[in-house]
Amino acid sequence: MSATISDVFQPIPPRPAPERMGGVLAWIRLNLFSNVWNSVATLAALALIAYGASRLLSWGLLNAVFAPNVGQCQAARGSGACWGVVSEKFSFIVFGRYPMAERWRSFAATALLIALLAASCMRPFWRRWLVGVWIAVVPIYFILMRGGMFSLAEVPTDLWGGLPLTVMLAAFGIVLAFPIAVLVALGRRSKLPAVHSLCVVYIELIRGVPLISVLFMASFMFPLFLPANKSPDVLVRVLAGITLFSAAYLAEVVRGGLQAIPKGQVEAADTLGLSYWQTQRKIVLPQALTLVVPNIVSSFIGIFKDTSLVTIVSLYELTGSMELALDSDAAWRPFKIEGYLFIVLIYFLFCFSMSRYSLWIEKQVKRSKAR
Repeated sequence: MSATISDVFQPIPPRPAPERMGGVLAWIRLNLFSNVWNSVATLAALALIAYGASRLLSWGLLNAVFAPNVGQCQAARGSGACWGVVSEKFSFIVFGRYPMAERWRSFAATALLIALLAASCMRPFWRRWLVGVWIAVVPIYFILMRGGMFSLAEVPTDLWGGLPLTVMLAAFGIVLAFPIAVLVALGRRSKLPAVHSLCVVYIELIRGVPLISVLFMASFMFPLFLPANKSPDVLVRVLAGITLFSAAYLAEVVRGGLQAIPKGQVEAADTLGLSYWQTQRKIVLPQALTLVVPNIVSSFIGIFKDTSLVTIVSLYELTGSMELALDSDAAWRPFKIEGYLFIVLIYFLFCFSMSRYSLWIEKQVKRSKAR
C-alpha cells in the first residue's frame, strides 16, 4: 500500500516569535540584565544611586534652610543645606567688589553683551550690519563698566568682578582668539619658512606652559620690561594672556580641519585663477571650520571655565567673588559648599547652552549637505 501524504508529512511545532531587539526594554535586558552577574551589579548600582539620591534630597531640599538666617543655618549644619548663604551673598557673588550704588551699570553692560552674543549666534542676524553693531556696543560696554564720562562715576578695573568679569573675559577672549587662531593655523601650513617657523614656535611655546604661568607673566613679569607707569592695565594684560593662550589651542583645532580638505580642491581653485586668500575664504575655510565645530565649541567652553584662574592676579571673577564674599564673613564661612554649588549651576547653564548650540550648528551643516 502506498503511503499517503498525511502519513509522510509531519508538521513542525510552531516556534516562539523572535524577541524584539529594539526599544528601551530590549536595551535594558541586553545591557543591564544579560546574565546573573550583570543583573547583580545593576541592582547594586541602582540601590547605591537610590541611597545617594535620598540623602541628597534630604540634605538639599527637605532639611535645607532657604532663609538668610545664620542661626538657622548653624542649627541645620550636618543635616541640611544652607541656601540662605546664596540669597545673603548673592549680590556680592554675582557683581564682586563693584560699588553697590553702581551695580546697575554692571548688570546693564553684561546683559547688553550677552544679548549681542546671543544675536550673533542666530542665523537671521548674520548680516554685515552685525559688525557695525559690535563696533558700537563694545565702547558702550566699557563706558558703562568703567565710567568716568557722561556723569558716570569712574570704577577702576580692579573692582570689576563676579559674573560680569567672567562673561567679559570669556566673550572677548573668544572673539579675539578665533581670528588669530585662523591666521596662525594658515601660517603653520604656509610654504614660507619664516612664517611657518614663527607660527610653530608660537604654538608650541604657548601650549607647553599652563595658563596660570601665562597670567602670572602677563600680570607681574611683563611690566618689568616696560618703563615705569607705562604698563597697560592689569585687565588688559590678563585679557591678552587669555587670548594668546586660547588662540594657540584653537589654531591646532583649525589646522586639523584644514588638513582634512582634499588637496585637489586647492589645485582646482588654482586652475581657476583664484588667489590664495580667495581660495581660503571661499573654498577651504568654510569646509574646514564646519568639520571641527565640536572641537571649536569645546575650546570655547574651556576658555569660559579657564577664566576662574584670573584670581591668581587679584581679579575676582565668579569663583573668586564667592570665596571673597564668604572669607570676609566668618558667620557664613562654613557654608562654602552651597556657594560652590551655586557657582557650578551658573557655569553649567553657560556651558550647556554652548554645547546645545554646537549640536544645532552640526544639524544645520548636515541639512545643507543633504540638499
